[in-house]
Amino acid sequence: MWIYILVAVFIASGLKVVKEYERGVRFTLGKFSGIIMPGLRFVIPIIQTWQKVDIRIKVIDVPDQDAITKDNVSIKVNAVLYFKVVDAEKAIIQVEHYGYAVSQLAQTTMRDVVGEVSLDDLLSKRDAVSSKIRLIVDKATDPWGIKVESVELKHVELPEDLKRVIGKEAEAEREKRAVIIKASGEVIAADNMAKAAKILATGPGALHLRTLQSINDISSDKSNTVIFAVPLEILRAIEGFKKK
Repeated sequence: MWIYILVAVFIASGLKVVKEYERGVRFTLGKFSGIIMPGLRFVIPIIQTWQKVDIRIKVIDVPDQDAITKDNVSIKVNAVLYFKVVDAEKAIIQVEHYGYAVSQLAQTTMRDVVGEVSLDDLLSKRDAVSSKIRLIVDKATDPWGIKVESVELKHVELPEDLKRVIGKEAEAEREKRAVIIKASGEVIAADNMAKAAKILATGPGALHLRTLQSINDISSDKSNTVIFAVPLEILRAIEGFKKK
């Protein structure tokens, strides 16, 4: 009776459930003896041991790092890194605490890459910098059975004095564009006025028609008082017409 109980306990203690998103690394007397796939599996107690490895994509928040750009600007930069285990055996055997190792590698790599680019390139070509960090970390973690999916720079913190300088530069640039646009508008307006003056001066009756149109526009507002000056030539012509 006791024998059956002991056998049942022995078998039950060796039963392991591996989830779909997990892999098991099995060791027999301390030596690697295979990968345990998802499902109900049996590990011989005492003789065999195993370790679970989660193969889902993991996220590492790379903390703020002090860095100096190629043009000697001191900044703080942080990022987020996405990676997953593609080889459970290497992740357990080749490196201790692979998550921590990836995080430390990402921090040093980020500082090195930022030091190779200027501040302008870092701000304007953030995707290219992120891609370079990803490639370096991914290559370095290949022996660990790690695949780096993506690296994204989250925030670049500039010194306060540099923020003020950039703000003044942006304001000056906006003022410059405004002056250029205004000057361009004045040139177009002057050109159109010159063309209109030429047409009014050379076109028969054009000036009189323009005068009548202006009077009509002014008289549309009842609050305006219009004083119309009639040329003496017209009055004399009307007077001569009456005498006849």
